[in-house]
Amino acid sequence: MEFERLFQRLYPPLFRYLQRLTGDPDAADDAAQEAFVRLTKQSLPEGEVRPWLFTVATNLIRDRARKSERHRRLRGHVPTGRGSVAPDVALERSEQIALVRAALDRVPERDRTMLLMREEGFKYDEIARVVDVAPGSVGTLLARAAKRFEKSYIALRAEEKINDTSG
Repeated sequence: MEFERLFQRLYPPLFRYLQRLTGDPDAADDAAQEAFVRLTKQSLPEGEVRPWLFTVATNLIRDRARKSERHRRLRGHVPTGRGSVAPDVALERSEQIALVRAALDRVPERDRTMLLMREEGFKYDEIARVVDVAPGSVGTLLARAAKRFEKSYIALRAEEKINDTSG
């Protein structure tokens, strides 16, 4: 397996996944790079590299979260947009991102991981390996995770509307 080719192909989706998971581009970049460094010490068939990298990177993020109180603050951080976007559009987008991230924070960790991996185009067998479930159960678990996320999101929107009218 040619490392540079794998890096070019797998770093962008790994970074996106980790940034969505953490809300922090620096933490995402650090974990992605560390996962690739660890990959250099592995001898894996090419088909196993992607799930292995995502598993290792997810575990690195989990370990950092357990060791640091600042994790909560980092997940609440909404990166600013780049380019020439109208301020009201940028504000609305950042509020929406914060709401989605908060809804993700309210669902179980396995649900969050599965939903984000599906968003990155993982196959069910790859998701199954990462979250350690039977491949045949991934579809059902994803459907349940999506429902829990939707309930969480709707509840947050309702709380937001109550706060807007009472404040």
